[in-house]
Amino acid sequence: MTYIQAYRICLIILAIWLLNSCKSNSNKSLSLTNPEFNYNIYKSLPTDIMISRTQNFDQLEGFWLGQCIANWTGLVTEMDKIGNIGEIKTGDFYTRNDWGKPDQPSIWGQGIPSDLFATIDFVFVDENGIWGSDDDTDIEYIYQHLLFTNKTSVLTPAQIRDGWLKHIIAEEENFLWVSNQKAFDLMKEGLLPPATGHPDNNPEYEMIDAQLTTEIFGLFSPARPDIALKISHLPIRTTAYDNSAWIAEFYVVMHSLASVADKNSDIKDQIFWMASEARKILPNDSYSAKMYDFVLSKYHEGLTWEQTRNEVYIRYQVHQLDGYDITSKNLYCNGCFAAGINFAASLVSLFYGEGDIIETIKIGTLAGWDSDNPTATWGGLLGFMIGKSGLEETFGRKFSNQYNIHRTRHDFPNNGIDNFENMARTGIFIIDRIVQEEMKGEIDLKKNLWYIPTTK
Repeated sequence: MTYIQAYRICLIILAIWLLNSCKSNSNKSLSLTNPEFNYNIYKSLPTDIMISRTQNFDQLEGFWLGQCIANWTGLVTEMDKIGNIGEIKTGDFYTRNDWGKPDQPSIWGQGIPSDLFATIDFVFVDENGIWGSDDDTDIEYIYQHLLFTNKTSVLTPAQIRDGWLKHIIAEEENFLWVSNQKAFDLMKEGLLPPATGHPDNNPEYEMIDAQLTTEIFGLFSPARPDIALKISHLPIRTTAYDNSAWIAEFYVVMHSLASVADKNSDIKDQIFWMASEARKILPNDSYSAKMYDFVLSKYHEGLTWEQTRNEVYIRYQVHQLDGYDITSKNLYCNGCFAAGINFAASLVSLFYGEGDIIETIKIGTLAGWDSDNPTATWGGLLGFMIGKSGLEETFGRKFSNQYNIHRTRHDFPNNGIDNFENMARTGIFIIDRIVQEEMKGEIDLKKNLWYIPTTK
């Protein structure tokens, strides 16, 4: 082969590579264009925040995948350890040494450990399997579906009620508990949000429900917590009020800030910055704010996560300090579903996990109480931050991207079988609308960028 022949072959190979690359980019651009949305022309400003839609697509896939991994792992120990309202004895709570050891029965297990796995370990679904929905992901799925199908940025009370009544099974087993179940019952009686979450109508308003159903609104409003709080206000108050609502907003703000955390800094620093910013929305005299400050202080004192978890239990469930008086109400399982105690437990896993998704899920799974909820929250957030590709690299494996919403809900297309790619694309289209309508920003389809104004 002569030099000229070799040169020509190289040129042909390069041309083919460039053609395929252009086709690939074109297909990605086309796949992230909503044909039913009118994209306006907007002149961006130098102060606008630029966010990649293609990168966000991978991150939204990571959000759903990370939630599922963490949700199903946390379910292994859900309600195994809730404290006995007294001095802590050996075995009252799990420690790090229990990871990989036999799972213990939950409070409703009648002496039978979890039917997921015999040991406390990660729960994975292989590439050919299907992730099942659970209450930590299914209401968020409903809200995403309602925003997209109603072509709106802000859901109305009637849209929320109609969506719940259409997609939630009326009879048991309908995978609803405490405040979600009560709100659903009130909807069937004709009440609309926010009346469904008000203490006058819903005695379960202090429970955890809003924390696990609304974080996604933060992702729908990248870089703009103010807009995130606006669009999540009613969904949160569908089931929550006061502290339980403020805690849900804390999570929403963190998820909004995940898009603008300084990627040049360590992920631990990003997490602590996001948490510090979200802390600002908690009223200083609320028990939720005081829980945050208490857990963070113990982290900085150098206590182990187990010691801090034990301190949380003694301070809030035994001594009922900082205005947290759930124990005095003599609720079932001492309010093990309550917003407060599970918020404190979630902060233990967040701070001590230090941005490491594996450690965060492990600690959340072992911390106690409603352990699948904090794990799902942080698994989704950290999964978003590192993306689907980052999750696969971290765990050293491929995962299923299939999702069955009909495990817990009903009346969705394709017999309820969806996939994370499609779910992420729907999320992108929702963000497009919010960026344009609520933020007055720009969607650049050629560069696949959002231009987000930094001012209202």
